[in-house]
Parts: sequence; structure tokens; C-alpha cells
Amino acid sequence: MEAIASARHRTGAGPVIDSKAEAIAELMLEVAQCFFRIRALGQKTGLITSWGGGAFGFMRSLALLGPLTVPQIAQMRPTSRQRMQRLADELEAEGLVEFIDNPKHRRSKLLRLTRKGGARYREHKARFLAIASTMGVGLSEGDIRRTTEIVRQLSGDVKARSERLS
Repeated sequence: MEAIASARHRTGAGPVIDSKAEAIAELMLEVAQCFFRIRALGQKTGLITSWGGGAFGFMRSLALLGPLTVPQIAQMRPTSRQRMQRLADELEAEGLVEFIDNPKHRRSKLLRLTRKGGARYREHKARFLAIASTMGVGLSEGDIRRTTEIVRQLSGDVKARSERLS
């Protein structure tokens, strides 16, 4: 019992904070810091636009899932429909995506990759994999996959908490 008591402490009238909570908090902060570093690298390599729009992720969604509406793409990300509309318009202006009629909704068009967009997505994916192949050299594939699953679970918990607060 003494070991448990030493690993926990109260923060006023709030919940008991233990070493697991502190470890999760540290993980969340490291993931956030890693995200900002990834975004900076993405901007330097052209995988992310200078204003932060994730062109690669946007095109990846269309490549993997097929035609989608802007609101559907926005729902997949923690961002606004307006931000995704700006990115869609930018990618359309470059000829990478095109708006097509949506048989399920007259006003909300579907977006799909053009041939040029598919080729650009494959180029970006190859560049992304080339960068990834040089990272984490001291980690095993198993460690990386376990970490991915842990981050995925934590992300789901954060999403559920956020939705409850809305």
C-alpha cells in the first residue's frame, strides 16, 4: 500500500494523479511536439503547404477512399470545413482534384483526384516513404507498430473526450 500511496498525489479536490497519468501527459506533449516537427519537415519538403494545409493527407484520403465531399474530409480531421474548402480550391486550381456531381446531394459536390493528382499523390507518397525510411533506425518494426497503436488509442480517447465537451 505504501508504494501505491507514494506513486499518487492529490491536486486539490480533483482526481488522484498517479505515475500512469503523468506518463500519458508526457506522451501527449511529446506527440504534440513531434507533430509540429513533422509539419515543419512537411513544409520544407512540399508535402504540406506553407499555410499548413495537408495536401498529401487530403489527396491520400481521396486515393484510399475514393470521391468525398469537403465536409466528409473535414470530419476526418480536427479542422474546419472552411479550411478544407480552401485546400480543395487550391488543389483544384493546380489541376490535382476536380469537383464532380454527387448523386446523393445536389449542392455538395464530390471531389476526386485527377490523373495529375494521382501522379502527384504517388510522388508525394514515395518522397514521404523515402524520408520515413531514414528515421527511427534504432527502433524495431514491432516497437514502431506498438507505438502507432498506442498513439491511435490515445487519439481516440482524446477525440471522444472532445466530442463529450462539445
